[in-house]
Amino acid sequence: MALLHVTFTSACLKRSVPMQVILPVDGLKPAYEKPFKTLYLLHGLLGSCGDWINQTRIKRLAEAKNLCVIMPSGDNAFYVPQKDPHNDYGAFIGEELVDLTRRMFPLSHRREDTFIAGLSMGGFGALRNGLKYADTFGSIAGLSSALHFFETPGDGLIHNLFDEEACFGNMKRAAKSDKNPRVLAEKLAKQKDAALPRIYLACGTEDGLLRSNELFRDCLLENGYDLTWETFPGDHNWDFWDMTIQRVLEWLPLEDGAEGINSGHVMEAESNE
Repeated sequence: MALLHVTFTSACLKRSVPMQVILPVDGLKPAYEKPFKTLYLLHGLLGSCGDWINQTRIKRLAEAKNLCVIMPSGDNAFYVPQKDPHNDYGAFIGEELVDLTRRMFPLSHRREDTFIAGLSMGGFGALRNGLKYADTFGSIAGLSSALHFFETPGDGLIHNLFDEEACFGNMKRAAKSDKNPRVLAEKLAKQKDAALPRIYLACGTEDGLLRSNELFRDCLLENGYDLTWETFPGDHNWDFWDMTIQRVLEWLPLEDGAEGINSGHVMEAESNE
């Protein structure tokens, strides 16, 4: 298993951007037999591309699953296009990063082998960009996703430590645009013969974002998505995300022809053991 730190110049962002890469190859293993399935894994607000490596078991879990994991830096931009030029974090995640890493590494180009996930701000970004670029991503996972901007806008939570309009522009207009995952989910479901991505959502029962995640869960179910929803005791913290990223890797279709655990399952868990 190789852990790589890569810095590259982004065409979308017009600057040097770092990413961490877990690549399941090393000198002790035989040459890979086929391109790797890939998870694009997004960090949360105030985080960095090293968070998942430093705070969770993702490296060991990915090695056991023979999964490549790409962890980019998304700053504090919620992975959506910003008002200022050269800050299109949506296209960066959904188009440029996928194309670039496929040229850098032996990754599968198949939609069913390409996944996106994240926590909090990154959960929002995974849902938004997984739905926006549904032709690219076959499975999406959001952990404690920061959906409250649009799902429960008057709930009194701190929305964005740096002012949400700095990221989204006018919030009323943004709520009706493709910056809102609900808009994308409903639009995609209405398209004839659309290939809807599989979606996994999880949120802690003590998390202030639980209600907004429940509302988005209901939207997905009403629109016919193959949804796996799980709740466990827990708050908005790394203990919860370390536990649920393992659930995500168990849910992903990492074996050929397999759907992964709990496909289409809705569960209100009583413990996090």
